[in-house]
Amino acid sequence: MLNIALKMLFRDSAKYAMLVCGLAFCSLLMCQQSSVFCGLMMWTTATVRNIGAPVWVVDAKVEQANEVIPMRQIEVDRVRSVQGVAWAVPLYIGIEQARLGDGSFQNVQVVGLDTGTLTGRPMNMTAGRIEDLRLPDSVVVDQVAVEKFRRKGIKIELGTTFEINDKAARVVGICRVSRSFLGQPYIYTTYDRALQYAKPSRKQLSYVLAAPMPGISAKELAARIDKLDGVRAIERDDLFWMTIRWYIKNTGIPISFGTVVILGLIVGVAIAGQTFYLFVHDNLRFLAAFKAMGARNSTLAAMVLAQAFSVGFIGYGIGVGLAAWFGNTVLAKEAPPFFMPWQVPAFVACVILFICSFSALIGLAKVMRLEPAVVFR
Repeated sequence: MLNIALKMLFRDSAKYAMLVCGLAFCSLLMCQQSSVFCGLMMWTTATVRNIGAPVWVVDAKVEQANEVIPMRQIEVDRVRSVQGVAWAVPLYIGIEQARLGDGSFQNVQVVGLDTGTLTGRPMNMTAGRIEDLRLPDSVVVDQVAVEKFRRKGIKIELGTTFEINDKAARVVGICRVSRSFLGQPYIYTTYDRALQYAKPSRKQLSYVLAAPMPGISAKELAARIDKLDGVRAIERDDLFWMTIRWYIKNTGIPISFGTVVILGLIVGVAIAGQTFYLFVHDNLRFLAAFKAMGARNSTLAAMVLAQAFSVGFIGYGIGVGLAAWFGNTVLAKEAPPFFMPWQVPAFVACVILFICSFSALIGLAKVMRLEPAVVFR
C-alpha cells in the first residue's frame, strides 16, 4: 500500500513539484539564515578564538570580549603572584588608524603580543615568520588587511611599509585568522611597539593572559585570580559564550534573523498545508476505493503520512544542500559570515517534520471522515 501511495504522489507531478519546492525553499531560508546568524556570532568571538589563552583577566566592569577597558600595567605582576599561575603575559588590543602610501586611511585593530613569548600569535602564517616581529618597526597583517588595501590600490606583500599614527610599520608576515566582528584588519606586533602605536594614555593594558599550572583547571585558576580587587578573570570558553549572550541580549541581530526564520516557517506551513490538502482532496476517490475494498483507517493514514514525509525528506535534502552550497561559495570570500553547526540542520529537520505532520493531519482529517460510498458517486 505504501508503494501505491508513493506512485499516487509522484504521478501528480504538479502538486508533487509544488510540495517539494515549497519545503525546499523553507529549508533553504531557515538553514541559510540560521547559519549566517551563527557565523555572525562567531565573528563576535574572533578575538577569543584567535588568541586562544586559557584564562583572560580583564577590568571588573567588562561584559564581553570586544569591550576593552584599559588597566594598569601592574596587573600583570599581580596576576603572576597568584598561586597556581604558570605564566601571565600582557596583551594590547586597540583600534588605531593606518595611513597608506597614497595618503588614504584605514582603521586597523592592533594586537600587541608579549615581546618575549609572542603568546597569542597567529598560527596560520601564509607568508613570512612570526618571529620577525622582534625586528624594528615590524608587523604581521591578516588576509583582511591584504584585501582592504588592495581595494585602495595598494598591494601588501613582505616589505611593504605604511604608518600607524604617524609611526612606521613594515610588513614582515601575512597570516590568516578569523575575521573580526567590526571588520577591521588585524595588525599583529609586539606589546611594546603596540603601545608606541597607540595614543598616549595613563592605562594601556587591555588584557592579561594566563595559564594554570599542571593539576589546576582553568576555571579554578580563574576563581583564584577573581579574588584580586578591580579585575575579573574569565575562562576562555566562558568568555566565548558570555560574548555571544551579550550580543544576543543587547543587539537586534537575533530579532532580524529570527523574523526571517519565522517567515520561512509560515511560508512552509502555508504552501505545504494547502497543496497537500488539495492533493488528498483530488485523490479521495482512490482512497475511498481502498476503504471499500477493506482497507482500514490506519492503513490510509499510513499512506497519507508516507506521502507527506516523502516530500518533506526530499524538500529538506534539497534545501539544506542548497544552503551548504551557498556556504561553500561565500566561505571562499569570507563574507557574509556563514557557519553551519550540526544543530542548524537538526533544527531545520524538526521544523520540516512539524510542517509535514501538520500537512498530514489536515489531509487525515478528511480521510478519517471518508465514506466508502464516495467511489460509487
